[in-house]
Amino acid sequence: MKFSPRRGSTNSFYLLAIGSLVFLGLLCFLLFNGRGTRTASSGGTNTTSERTTPGSTGQSQALSMYCAAGMRYAMEKVVQAYEQETGVLVELQYGGSNTLLNQLEVNQTGDLYLAGDDSYIRLSQEKGLTVESLPLALMKPVIAVSVDNPKNIRTIDDLLRDDVKVALGDPGAAAVGKKCKRLLSASGHWGRLEERVTQSGVFKPTVNDVANAIKLGSVDAGLIWDSTVAQYSDLKPISAPELDAGLATIEIAVVKNSKDPTAALKFARYVTARDKGLEIFRTTGFQVLDGDVWDAEPEITFFAGAVNRSALEPIIKKFEQREGVTVNTRFDGCGILTSTMRGITSGQAGSFPDAYMACDVYYLSVVEELFQDSVRVSDTDIVVVTQAGNPKAIKSLQDLVKPGVRVVLGQPDKCTIGVLSKRLLESANLSYDSLKSTGNLVNQTTSSALLIPQITTGAADAVLAYRTDTRAEAGRLTIVEVGSHLAKAVQPFSIARSSDHKHLGRRLYATIARSRDEFESRGFNWRLDRTASQSSPRSNSAAATSDRSESPR
Repeated sequence: MKFSPRRGSTNSFYLLAIGSLVFLGLLCFLLFNGRGTRTASSGGTNTTSERTTPGSTGQSQALSMYCAAGMRYAMEKVVQAYEQETGVLVELQYGGSNTLLNQLEVNQTGDLYLAGDDSYIRLSQEKGLTVESLPLALMKPVIAVSVDNPKNIRTIDDLLRDDVKVALGDPGAAAVGKKCKRLLSASGHWGRLEERVTQSGVFKPTVNDVANAIKLGSVDAGLIWDSTVAQYSDLKPISAPELDAGLATIEIAVVKNSKDPTAALKFARYVTARDKGLEIFRTTGFQVLDGDVWDAEPEITFFAGAVNRSALEPIIKKFEQREGVTVNTRFDGCGILTSTMRGITSGQAGSFPDAYMACDVYYLSVVEELFQDSVRVSDTDIVVVTQAGNPKAIKSLQDLVKPGVRVVLGQPDKCTIGVLSKRLLESANLSYDSLKSTGNLVNQTTSSALLIPQITTGAADAVLAYRTDTRAEAGRLTIVEVGSHLAKAVQPFSIARSSDHKHLGRRLYATIARSRDEFESRGFNWRLDRTASQSSPRSNSAAATSDRSESPR
């Protein structure tokens, strides 16, 4: 008999089929659009789904980081915490610092590079592979042995004994190997130790490989970082005077070819934040440096003398865009700015600046106890400015007291140009009072930016102003050189001692220091040479102040 299904049964079949298709479609959507996975195997390649990274410049893949093997344990904890807080994936590729640097140079890809010693970061910057670098922690090499130390190893000389088998980091691959080779070459031990290791020991590509060899008992001792020993409960460190001078600074750098440098910088800030990544590094045995307070979208306050405005504004805009931060900048007369600072320190409302760039060193000196060491970035000349054609025939400072010459100067207690003008006049046996007594001093301004308009509007016949302020109206002005070594304003940059974002302030300085062309195009004279201007500011800790260039502490 032929089977004839009922209509209700057919409908149920169709509904079941449609429901199954919908379920499969939903499952596929979740698989391809859900959270990606990260694998963190040594030398492995990690994959994740494409996503929008909070705080990034747009659609991007997960961040990719070359990570020195000695930082593996701490970095995995940092990455896990960062992913939980932000949803951003970070892929880690481990290896020796030099091996990773070579991979970075060949691949020309990635977002971040964390080396076991800052010498590799400097080299990566010299090669044009990385840009910004943020200091993280310190470590030094030690002799590592098992806890029971059956060979009773106490010194470097003990490593040369026939009954001791030693493992070392490969100087051509691992930062600890390179560091130990330099230190023990200086002490006269390296040649003999290298021969012993070649005969009966082993060279390892990473510091973790050396530690594991000691742990497994395949060697009796090795030279590794003190922070690495702290991560192995069955190992103990032995300090050696030959190694004690080998303090290494760990830095994380942003790769120049990063597809999302803003997201990379944000993660780097997290890693080096005192209340985030640095706390994890501290608890895993590292001697951490002083870091900034974590803020996903930090804001800093920047006070700057008015003379700096034309050069700084475009620089600050680029810095904000790249870092993904906000710089609240106030341009004003330096007398007003320093008075505001004093008021804030006395309890008045306001945000004390994280950084300050004065019109001249004079107005930094009055608040110098509130700031770290400064850097002199640029300078500009002070000139007499008259209307085009110089109708009053002013040729020198003495001509400012000629009858009928209307003069406008800056107020000494409000702005730097006022202080410097007062000093200039006194050097020429003139004074504000002498100009007032003749009736020639018709006005005083609170900022250098207000002086040139006095000429262009016809309100004055002469002003003392910065040469840089004359460029915009050059066709309507005549400049008279003063001819005195005192006719110069020098612009210093400094970071506040109270700032919670000192490293961010140093990177702002580094951006300024790479902007020589911007300053010179505005008429400033550059005080940082081109080589020095490429270096980023460094930590002001005792172990990280060996700057290769002048930079603010």
